[in-house]
Amino acid sequence: MDGKRFPNGIVAVEKQKANLRGANLYRANLERADLTDANLKGANLERANLSGADLSGAKLRGANLTGANLTGANLNGANLTGANLQGANLTEANLRGANLTEANLRGAKLTDADLSGQNLDDLKSRGAIIITGQ
Repeated sequence: MDGKRFPNGIVAVEKQKANLRGANLYRANLERADLTDANLKGANLERANLSGADLSGAKLRGANLTGANLTGANLNGANLTGANLQGANLTEANLRGANLTEANLRGAKLTDADLSGQNLDDLKSRGAIIITGQ
């Protein structure tokens, strides 16, 4: 499925270890999709709805997640090295053990996200908006 284009009306993808490297998933609806261990390197997920999706162990190196909705998504152990998360909504997302090295987090909302093991000062310095629960 490398580099394939998907229509904006895509409803769901549920395939563990899916190979979606370089796929154009612009504005795709992937709500609650099971993308465990998926290869999404360099994929365009701009403005995609990934709320509640399971992206644990996913390879998102260099992916474009600008403006994506990742509310409540599971990104436990995901590799987001160099990913563009500018303006993404990661409210209540699980980022435990995720690799955010050199990720663009400018304007990304991380309200009540599980950031265990992350350097919060580093995330803030890259423009992430972090608000923790009471």
